Amino acid sequence: MAVNLSDFMDWVVARNPGETEFHQAVHEVAETVIPFINANPVYEKIKVLERMAEPDRIISFRVTWADDNGEVQVNRGYRVQFNNSIGPYKGGIRFHPSVNQGVLKFLGFEQTFKNSLTGLPMGGGKGGADFDPKGKSQHEIMRFCQSFMTELYRHVGANIDVPAGDIGVGGREIGYMFGQFKRITNSFEGVLTGKGLEYGGSLMRPEATGYGAVYFLEDMLHHIGQEIEGKTAVVSGSGNVATHAAEKILHRGGKPVTLSDSGGFIFDPDGFTQEKIDWVKEHKKQRGARISAYVAEFGGEYHEGKTPWGVPCDVALPCATQNELLGDDAKTLLKNGCKAVSEGANMPCDMKAIAAFHDARILYAPGKASNAGGVGMSGLEMSQNSARLHRTEEDLRLALRKIMDDIHDACVRHGSEPDGYVDYVKGANIAGFKKVADAMLAFGVV
Repeated sequence: MAVNLSDFMDWVVARNPGETEFHQAVHEVAETVIPFINANPVYEKIKVLERMAEPDRIISFRVTWADDNGEVQVNRGYRVQFNNSIGPYKGGIRFHPSVNQGVLKFLGFEQTFKNSLTGLPMGGGKGGADFDPKGKSQHEIMRFCQSFMTELYRHVGANIDVPAGDIGVGGREIGYMFGQFKRITNSFEGVLTGKGLEYGGSLMRPEATGYGAVYFLEDMLHHIGQEIEGKTAVVSGSGNVATHAAEKILHRGGKPVTLSDSGGFIFDPDGFTQEKIDWVKEHKKQRGARISAYVAEFGGEYHEGKTPWGVPCDVALPCATQNELLGDDAKTLLKNGCKAVSEGANMPCDMKAIAAFHDARILYAPGKASNAGGVGMSGLEMSQNSARLHRTEEDLRLALRKIMDDIHDACVRHGSEPDGYVDYVKGANIAGFKKVADAMLAFGVV
């Protein structure tokens, strides 16, 4: 019996009430994968998609800690272990007030397909807490991380689940959590990625997501005979992904002109130089630093409370957070001449924006393909930890480029239409789905 998209989504929504981000992520995959399933009924027979839409398990726990005034604080921590059909669960930990079960389920579901696309043996998972590191002292962050890991350590391991960083979780937080894991278990193992180089981390990890998103953009442009050189790029965000995306655009001869944070965006009509990008990197390391300070340092414009999608550009890279680029924003980008979008964040474009890009038949790369460079490099960190070896920066740079090339090739293979247009959403979803689904078929009904 053929799978029907409407019936399937009714089933998903009824089982997961109120989890709108999760509904969105599942719908985006299902609408392209269901025709593939119907053409290959072996997947429908054992309900592979229904099983993929249900996490293996969700762990929820209390995180209790004391602030610098001695007041006891209570947060909620999670780990969503979504699917380990092709390898240990792998996905970031996010510390942000918006974290809830629905957000983490969407991220874990997306991660399953993203990790599959890398070609590395990694399953999908995600975790985090509704803790806000902003405004907290270093000692408060340390105490929170230690309390968080005091529960999480029971559920992770190098061959079980290997978390990484995400929003609100950088090298400092990974260090605190790894130290607590080591203390509790008396074990030194590659249980986290994004670690410092001194204790098992990998070169190229900070650059990987942003560079990877630009490599994928470059591959899309090459596929139609174009280059990044000479093109104006609008980038959102000002963290690790955004600054490295802007940097790689610059390396390729493009002109990045915007960065943003939750307060607004900066527009530098002259474009960012390496000096300016390096300043932003250092500035944002400071506690409570805002991107608006850039204007006093280098000039340009600051637009408070706004996103950068109204700035005319050739290419756009949304690198901040989910659903930051809406349908009207997409229409504005198209009106202003944007010809390509490569997602650096997870699901930054809402469904109306994706539909607008698809209808206009511009180059549009979904995050599960274009931002997979970060988790790809994390997978390489895992392999370095397991083998007790250290790879060179040049070796890893070539490996990252190969991962992104291979993902692009898979998207073209599964997403090409008769007129030559490549539907990268369709291509990424089918390529990611097929590997996981075939593993699930091999295991039987478990």
